[in-house]
This record gives sequence, structure tokens and C-alpha cells, in this order.
Amino acid sequence: MLADKRILLIIGGGIAAFKSLDLIRRLREQGATVVPVLTKAGEEFVTPLSASALAAQKVYRDLFDLTDEAEMGHIELSRAADLVVVAPATADLMAKMAHGHANDLASTLLMATDKRVLIAPAMNVRMWEHPATQRNLATLQGDGVLVVGPDEGAMACGEFGPGRMAEVPEIVAAVSAALSDGPLKGRHVLVTSGPTHEPIDPVRYIANRSSGAQGTALAAALRDLGAKVSFVTGPASVPPPAGVAVIRVETAREMAGAVKAALPADAAVFAAAVADWRVENAAAQKMKKDGTGRLPSLEFAENPDILAGIARMGEGRPRLVVGFAAETERVEAHATAKRARKGCDWIVANDVSPGTGIMGGAENAVTLITEAGAEAWPRLSKAETARRLALRIAEALA
Repeated sequence: MLADKRILLIIGGGIAAFKSLDLIRRLREQGATVVPVLTKAGEEFVTPLSASALAAQKVYRDLFDLTDEAEMGHIELSRAADLVVVAPATADLMAKMAHGHANDLASTLLMATDKRVLIAPAMNVRMWEHPATQRNLATLQGDGVLVVGPDEGAMACGEFGPGRMAEVPEIVAAVSAALSDGPLKGRHVLVTSGPTHEPIDPVRYIANRSSGAQGTALAAALRDLGAKVSFVTGPASVPPPAGVAVIRVETAREMAGAVKAALPADAAVFAAAVADWRVENAAAQKMKKDGTGRLPSLEFAENPDILAGIARMGEGRPRLVVGFAAETERVEAHATAKRARKGCDWIVANDVSPGTGIMGGAENAVTLITEAGAEAWPRLSKAETARRLALRIAEALA
């Protein structure tokens, strides 16, 4: 229940704004007070009268309303709430938030608030998939902004894909979770992420195409459920999330040491794409061509198996150990065999063959392998995949 909770609801400009009226009603049914803020674009889809009638509150619209500035002011309005919700969060609003713009009432409130912010993105599928939107999303999640959705489905514009605003019950559940202590309060979860770099010489290394986006999103989702998160990351291309303990490493051996040092933990999730081999005879100086056309001779050694080492450690083993399996063929079969071989509880498997665009991309399509069998999930944003997996982890640790 949301009794005595005050929600500042910013309604952006998009066809999904009509759902915000139902959101107001559902939040009030849970006992919350909802104070609506309409953007100029939002007024094209929802009237101030409708929002005010459903909320039984004045609707705020203008940054330079002198009466409001005298009586409350945008600073107090932004801080009187227990939670700020943006639904729908358009591409424009997300860009303003990510880049710190404050040129209207909504963006100024978002800059001035000292409370948690939850956004429900809604936009055309191409806008959602655009690299600028995905960069902004990563920035916002790194800043601690909570995200619910978007869902996949038919759009008002006639296109199909991710971009539909989450359904109202899902947003209400996300609001309730944000205002509670979270199901993972008091739990310590270890997450590994990103690639490892294995040196060939001081300027060259062996690596892979992992961006670290899925591990980063998972660390943020676990944090948002109240967990204390230790985030062991290789040299990823996405920044680590705020509000977690970041341990940076380069090589697989460094990652193995950092993981052991971060224990004990209630759960450990190994999302990093760790190099299987390292160059045992790495050169101390930059290797030069000698004019013969011959390649230098590289000797390889296996890196430590971090997942298996933790899964089979006996005393001190995390209660839940989750591995990831990036496969290019026979995904379910290979992942099932990997789970048995490594001794972990779950494997999150995905197809990273070149045609999928998953490795280094903004979306994921995973199959969760557990003792009970294989559970295929739909293709989702990496943030939504992370949110669903974090909730399953919370259920397992309950």
C-alpha cells in the first residue's frame, strides 16, 4: 500500500499519456497523493482538467507562475514528494534529464529534486533504439534513475517493437518497490561485468566484443531492489552504475582475485565475458615486425575458471550462483551442459551470433536455465532483462 505517500507525476507528451490518467487513479486507490505536472507537449494529449479531477489536486504547468513561486516554488514542489514519476518519459524528456537541461517546469523539477526518480519510457521503436536514446538511458541508470519498461508491441504509429509504455499495474508495482525498502535489503550481491583484456605486449591485448551493458544494468537493478552490490568490472565501454561498490580490473586473474576478496555474498552473478586464455609469454616491450613476414610465436595458458571456482567452493559459497553463457549455436544445449559442468545454480544463456546484434547492442534475448529446465524470455532491452532477472534473484533469496 502507498498510504501517506506523495507522488509527483510528470506527464510527458506522447500518445501513452492517456495511461497516466489511469495511473493517477490506481495510485490513489493505493492511498497515495498524486500531484500532476503537465509538460506543454503533455497538454496536447491530456487536459489539465482531467488530470486535476482524477488527482483531486492542482495541476502544475508553468515554471514562471508567480503565485506558485510565492506559495511553494519549484524547489519545494520537487522535494515535497516521496517519489518523482515520469510517465510517459519521452525521448526528449530523457535527453533533458541525461544532459541536465532545466528550461521548463518538468525539467527544472527533475534537476532540483533530492528524491528518487522513476521513469516509464514511451516512444516510437526507432526512437527507442536510436543510439542517442540508449546513451541517455545508460546515463540515467548510472545516475540512479529507476526505469520500468518499455514493453514490446504494436505502436500507435503502426510499427511494432519495444517502445510501448509499461502497463499501469506494472508501473504501480514499480512505484511500490521504489518506496519500500526493497526485497533485497540487507543482501549482498556480487556482479561481474565487461570483458577482460589479456596482454600480448604493453600496447596489445586479447579481448572480446562485450560492452558490459548487461552486467551494468543488472547491478543497477539489484541496487534498486535494495541490495548492497559489489560490481567487479573489466574495461567496459559503458560506465558503472552509481550507488554500487565498483572494483575495476583488467585481466581474468585480477577478476578472480577481486571476486574472492568481495566474498562473502548472498548471491553472485557472473555476467562478465572472461577471456578463456591468456598469453603466457607476453612481451615486456612492444613487439616489432622483423621484415621476415613471420608472426611472433604466442604461447597460451588457460585462465582461472571464476564461475566454477565459486560454484564449487563449498564453505562460504554464495547461496545463489548465476552464470552467463554467450553462445553462437545450440544455445540451450550448450548452456544446459555448462550449468552442469560449472556447478552453478542458474545459467543465463543468449545467442550472440553476428546476426543477433546482442553482443554490444542495447537488447538481449535470453534463456534462463535452472534445475527445473529452460525458460525462454522474449527479446527485451537489457535494462528490462536485468530487472526481470533481479526480481527472480530476490524471489530465490526470500
